[in-house]
Amino acid sequence: MASGGQQFPPQRQETQPGKEHVMEPTPQFSSPDYKPSNKLHGKVALVTGGDSGIGRAVCYCFALEGATVAFTFVKNQEDKDAQETLHMIKKSKTHDAKEPIAIPADLGFDENCRMVVEEVVSAYGRIDILVNNAAEQYKACSVEEINEGRLLRVFRTNIFSCFFTVRHALKHMKEGSSIINTTSVNAYKGHSTLIDYTSTKGAIVAYTRALALNLTSRGIRVNGVAPGPIWTPLIPASFNEEEIIKFGSEVPMGRAGQPAEVAPCFVFLACNHCSSYMTGQVLHPNGGTVVNA
Repeated sequence: MASGGQQFPPQRQETQPGKEHVMEPTPQFSSPDYKPSNKLHGKVALVTGGDSGIGRAVCYCFALEGATVAFTFVKNQEDKDAQETLHMIKKSKTHDAKEPIAIPADLGFDENCRMVVEEVVSAYGRIDILVNNAAEQYKACSVEEINEGRLLRVFRTNIFSCFFTVRHALKHMKEGSSIINTTSVNAYKGHSTLIDYTSTKGAIVAYTRALALNLTSRGIRVNGVAPGPIWTPLIPASFNEEEIIKFGSEVPMGRAGQPAEVAPCFVFLACNHCSSYMTGQVLHPNGGTVVNA
């Protein structure tokens, strides 16, 4: 994970969601320097969009830390990535954690989120950690290109799903539980060609702060993570080949980050003895970009 220099060969995926298994190089979901210490022993975690990218790295770290993990993916589009993630979680989970499950779902609709939560609760009895991570993004040179259908699609996946999933999961979460929402550095600095995506990420920041205040009386903490440029399937599925070549070079560290460099933020926020006095906050693994709160 050295700094500086060109990192990625030109590549492009024509459809979303992007596919991790065809990326070159494959994103790094693990780090040999990561040392688990049973931080999430006995916990049940649900990670949306957990088949690839940041979601995959979070699932992997959660499993290493002793959690039982369930994650969602998009059926008929992310099946290969989901099966690879499921296999690696099974290999890395602790002996007393239950078998992980992968749940296909379009999370932009309330009923689908309800069914996902019910499947997790049916398998494990409860939810201790909820990570709202599913997202999609599309470029637009002008706001005039963003029609109603696309706007609804992006908002459904990126922010409506957070409301829907939390709404159903709360019935199965107790004091000491944790909700973690994935936002973006773009929520703080903007992005000229990701207008609708950036808008949803700004909404997630506000949602995180408001929900944290709402749930303090129930002892449930709500926080967020705002990654900078991270090498995930969203990138080749969103940008052209020229943009891929220089992706991440604009940050002070001079490079894009890897999912393995973001996942420990989620572990920290999920672990009560690490972050028990934090709620309504956002962590910023972004390569050194200075953001205003």
